[in-house]
Amino acid sequence: MTAPTLATITAKVHAGERLTAEDALALFLEPDLLAVGQLANRVREKRHGDRTYFNKNMRVEVTNVCVASCLFCSFAKLEAHMPGAHTMSLEQAWHELSSRMDDPPSEVHVVNGLHPGLPFSYYEELIQGYKRIKPDVHMKCFTGVEIHFFAQHYGMSVREVLERLVAAGLDSLPGGGAEIFHPEVRKRISDDKATGDEWLEVHRVAHSMGMRSNATMLYGHIETFEHRVHHLLELRKLQDETKGFQAFIPLAFHPDGNGMKNLPAPTAVDDLRTLAVSRLVLDNFEHIKAYWVSSTPKIAQVALRFGADDIDGTIVHETIYHAAGSTSPQGLSYGDLVRLIREAGRTPVERDTLYNVVREFAPNEVPEAAMKVRDRKAQKHLAVLP
Repeated sequence: MTAPTLATITAKVHAGERLTAEDALALFLEPDLLAVGQLANRVREKRHGDRTYFNKNMRVEVTNVCVASCLFCSFAKLEAHMPGAHTMSLEQAWHELSSRMDDPPSEVHVVNGLHPGLPFSYYEELIQGYKRIKPDVHMKCFTGVEIHFFAQHYGMSVREVLERLVAAGLDSLPGGGAEIFHPEVRKRISDDKATGDEWLEVHRVAHSMGMRSNATMLYGHIETFEHRVHHLLELRKLQDETKGFQAFIPLAFHPDGNGMKNLPAPTAVDDLRTLAVSRLVLDNFEHIKAYWVSSTPKIAQVALRFGADDIDGTIVHETIYHAAGSTSPQGLSYGDLVRLIREAGRTPVERDTLYNVVREFAPNEVPEAAMKVRDRKAQKHLAVLP
């Protein structure tokens, strides 16, 4: 069988045909990165034009105590008394939102370690408290790994866990914890938490209940391109079945302070290629997100021409990636995000968590940076006028 070429893959994309595993692998191996990016950009623009989405969100990690010992994690502490371990009281966690009510986020995103010593009621009360502070805030909480842990640890089914959390005010699930689904890799990097199949099952159940969720892939460590392709196809298969995923977020591995610190981090080329291939393979995902915390704001800007249509949000306070050496800011302002998108030649669109449009900005004819230069030149000329 003849191996796929970029020309044959391009023809399939233009004809609206679904790419195969062989096609996906060929895209990962294609030397011409810009051609792969251009193809992904065509798909992105066919779906979204110049629109690029972002939202006003905040991250809260209430505990980093975790029974799992993932090699790639610089965030978790195995026991509550270890140096650097923390668990917020409910009042401390709620203060993260109440202190920002002068300019409140529309979404609170909560992810944590797998703490063995907290009662399940802690998580229910956590969500209820946020809803008391801001009743319309969207609670996007707990990865598929966390939900699976809750079910095992507290003696419930996944559905029972989700039903109780939804009753408390849970609105959707984030996409974290997916890592790499293939058991060859997962057994080596995260053997003591939910398997790939168990992560997928949590999202299957959530979708059957009418919930929406996101999906991720942690790339750039010990996995091969074949493992990445397997991961993408597993997500595509579940999306065919449930249609419950909203966005896919490739997450770049960061090596500092963890069990794989001897490995190099992914390059910018790998970041952009992975986003582009994801856009081309995940034909049933509406949105591909360039998570600026993971890739840096600068790479996220370029990614808006490599298939990404979403740049995430304000974040406010992220600790998981920063524990692993991320040099990205802890948060970006609303104006920062608008500027990043405009300088990339795209139209900023503020959204809520479910991609309902909150505000769409007028498109600029010239990028923001060019406008600044033009304005400075105008001011200089004005200064010398009589």
